[in-house]
Amino acid sequence: MNAQGAAAPMQENLVGLIGESVRRNWTRPALADWEGTGLTYGQVADEIARLHEVYRICHVAPGDKVALLGRNSASWAVVWLATVTYGAVIVPILPDFRPDDVHHILNHSDAVLLFVADTLFAPLDPGQLRDVGAVFSLADYRLLHSRKESLAKSLDAAAQSPRGRRLQGPEHFRPPDVEDGRLAAIVYTSGTTGFSKGVMLPHRSLLANVLYARENMPLEPGDTIVSFLPLAHAFGCAFEFLFPFTSGCAITFLAQTPSPKVILEAFGAIRPRLILSVPLVIEKIYAKRLAPVLEKETTKLLMRIPPVRRILQRKIREKLVAVFGGRFREIVIGGAALNGDVEKFFRAIGFPFTCGYGMTECGPLISYSGWRDHRLGGVGRKVDTLEVRVDSADPRGAPGEILVRGVNVMSGYYKNPDATAAAIDADGWLHTGDLGVVDAEGTIFISGRSKSMILGSSGQNIYPEEIEAKLNSLPFVGESLVIERNGKLFALVYPDLERVDHLRIDERELVRRMEKNRLALNRILPPYASIAKIDVYSEEFHKTPTKKIKRFLYSGGA
Repeated sequence: MNAQGAAAPMQENLVGLIGESVRRNWTRPALADWEGTGLTYGQVADEIARLHEVYRICHVAPGDKVALLGRNSASWAVVWLATVTYGAVIVPILPDFRPDDVHHILNHSDAVLLFVADTLFAPLDPGQLRDVGAVFSLADYRLLHSRKESLAKSLDAAAQSPRGRRLQGPEHFRPPDVEDGRLAAIVYTSGTTGFSKGVMLPHRSLLANVLYARENMPLEPGDTIVSFLPLAHAFGCAFEFLFPFTSGCAITFLAQTPSPKVILEAFGAIRPRLILSVPLVIEKIYAKRLAPVLEKETTKLLMRIPPVRRILQRKIREKLVAVFGGRFREIVIGGAALNGDVEKFFRAIGFPFTCGYGMTECGPLISYSGWRDHRLGGVGRKVDTLEVRVDSADPRGAPGEILVRGVNVMSGYYKNPDATAAAIDADGWLHTGDLGVVDAEGTIFISGRSKSMILGSSGQNIYPEEIEAKLNSLPFVGESLVIERNGKLFALVYPDLERVDHLRIDERELVRRMEKNRLALNRILPPYASIAKIDVYSEEFHKTPTKKIKRFLYSGGA
């Protein structure tokens, strides 16, 4: 029901776009580390050529797997570009994975080389790496470990040869042609529903995302970008790296998982032209910068007077725009649902934000609309390289599973045909596991995940994400998780500790405040979705790279 068609096949080539951008923007700033050194596009080309020579010495063949383990950095981006333009397959690994998980991924992916941050290499055991022939430092590409004693000498000799020297000009940077049907990346993500699977993304999937962004998102050569989302995840890789790089932008990487304070410092210094974020970051900025002002009684009173409200909203908008650097054209929020109260307030003040929707298996984008066309509660309209279908008798009124089909969709899960068959049906439809509806204009509205849906005692469908969005807007709630226990709904709440400490609220008083929240919440929920109890959780919930809570870890209770 309600299928929406896809566009004609693409004519461009991903490696061709990378090469074209490098040649056209040769002297422009390209990649830089926050408070560190940077590279021009021409210098990136030199580094790519240098790594291509390393690959040849290491006998890496097109299609071989090269693993990449480290936090966001210019060198991370160079290794990614060098691998994909060589025709090899990049295997980016999240730096937060435990050593045992890294060993498993390296072996499962059949990686033959590993580029790794020195601190992340220390806890690894090279003896457990089955196929990895050499390990290189991400800091300076020096050899850290090799199965062959002669490799170090070969690399030193190559560095002294003419082939190891700088390229003479943009016309000399000509990476080999790589067909868009070839595999580009294997992305391992734990997801929100279970164990890691290796998502196989062909060049065509990444290309489709880049081309759509170039046509629909506001970036031009020379624009600045701050990259703080994990590059090992599809969202950050596609829209804070690949799309800006092929557009000739200057990208600054924040290495550590940054706090809102660090992010805003970088925004103030770099003044990015486009901002990508996940809801958790935006909601924390809202809670720290705006909520305390909006909760004052004088502010509430003034906001009831229309002329004064308009003046206040304009001033708040100007201040908020300045907080994010003052030059951005749009903030694109993805990875999870944005809190409804935050979204409504942003809309009321005319703040330029929009919400998109995607998943790693689509490289990642499924839907997006520019901020002027954004519908409250929606996640945009489908991209033009996908078909979208809602598996429901009434796709506009009754939520059904969202199915997608098109060039964005992965080739499957690496060495896991059963999981691939379960995800992609015989007609090529990828089953997203997300529930939603599509309105008459084509805007997608997400209701929740089918695997997190709770069936009420009288057969009602309960979407915990909707309850959590309401609970998260109540006082002293940092984040929450709604689960089912013995036929009743319980909420786990990790409190806003900064506010708790500021007001010197003790544990007993906090429990009382949470009970007050529970009663207030139940007054706005239907009876079948009422919360029986709120349990205060002592530590932040474990999350995926896009800051979705890993629900499967808490299904058994607190």
